[in-house]
Amino acid sequence: MLVERSCVFLLLLWLVGTLARDPVGYRRKVSLEYNPGLNISSVNLLHIRAVGNNDTIHYVWSTIGAPTALLVYTRSQNSTLHVNWTKLFSPAPSGAVHVEPTDSVLYSTAVIFSKVFEYNGANTSDLFKVPADQFYPTYNLANFTWESLGDKMNKTTLTATFRGAASGPEGTFGNGSISFQVTAYEENSRDARLPRLLHTANCSKVNFVMSGVAPRGNHSRFALEIVTVEEREGRKQLESIRSIDDEYTPTIFEMAQLVSVPRNHSTTSSFLQWKTTAYSSQHAERADTIHCQYYPLQTTNCTVPRSSIAHAYFGEDLESHHAIAAINISFGSEDGEAYEEKRYLSWSALIGFGEPPKDTFSTLVIAILAVGLGTPVVLLVGGSIAAFVSRKKRYSEYEPIN
Repeated sequence: MLVERSCVFLLLLWLVGTLARDPVGYRRKVSLEYNPGLNISSVNLLHIRAVGNNDTIHYVWSTIGAPTALLVYTRSQNSTLHVNWTKLFSPAPSGAVHVEPTDSVLYSTAVIFSKVFEYNGANTSDLFKVPADQFYPTYNLANFTWESLGDKMNKTTLTATFRGAASGPEGTFGNGSISFQVTAYEENSRDARLPRLLHTANCSKVNFVMSGVAPRGNHSRFALEIVTVEEREGRKQLESIRSIDDEYTPTIFEMAQLVSVPRNHSTTSSFLQWKTTAYSSQHAERADTIHCQYYPLQTTNCTVPRSSIAHAYFGEDLESHHAIAAINISFGSEDGEAYEEKRYLSWSALIGFGEPPKDTFSTLVIAILAVGLGTPVVLLVGGSIAAFVSRKKRYSEYEPIN
């Protein structure tokens, strides 16, 4: 009985704490719009509009140039995205993408997926330890040819897939491709597929996929370069969150995240969050886990690709007026299987506004811990009380002699 009561009490405490931290009932009204105001499909710009109780998050994903995600947070439910397509396609696209009313914009940032590196990882998987002559020509994602997003967008499931391939001086992918699969969320939940990321209504997910790409060596490894744009007074900070719980992502105990350090103690911030794992199968299981390694954040001598919609939103002289940072993430290890074996790689990350989601122990784990740790304590206390009562009763049976 004591054990059962202890377990129930601990579970109630956990439930109250979880509800206080994670308002599961909060929802946003999310809509997807493809190339707003343009009737051609040879270019791709996806606008995700997530309307809350008194605010709106605008996500603008585009493969016009390097694949880029803009995040704009406004304090209005009626803020709207405007795209001047003529100016966007001109040599000076500054101001071609903006959100109105301008005074409702409280925060904006950008994440650019700029390059994919391929190198010989036979001797080391550490990107910084690979000799220069072991690198193959870099894949510049701004030079890729991207398929039309029109038939790869689902307004019901709130998903869209940007798929592209390289050709020309950088080499050919054969029948392979690189994709950025985008998912928007209306409410707080957890993905059903590995790595089972916990998400909120304030974020969206990107799934980076390499499928069928012909490697240029028998021990090819790949790495992705990501560039971020932050308001000048702010900066990005790289954090590692470790846990003893791998219930949702087996064998993975680390979460990495790039968070913005707000300017002047402002409450507006954003994040890029990922589990330190990738997978070698479309239907990922534990056996498909691929080692994923991130490297120190670079904050000096970083540039934004000239062909990115980031310039259309933040302006041409971007590097002078904003904080630019870059990070590399590599996939695979020297003692693991090479990409050549399955020719598939998948890595997921969340992009969002505010505080990044925080994993907590599930009800099942809490119950197991409560029983595992609580039972010995209860038995010890109960045994001590029983021994004390028994001893006291034995001594009480003797009567004093006159």
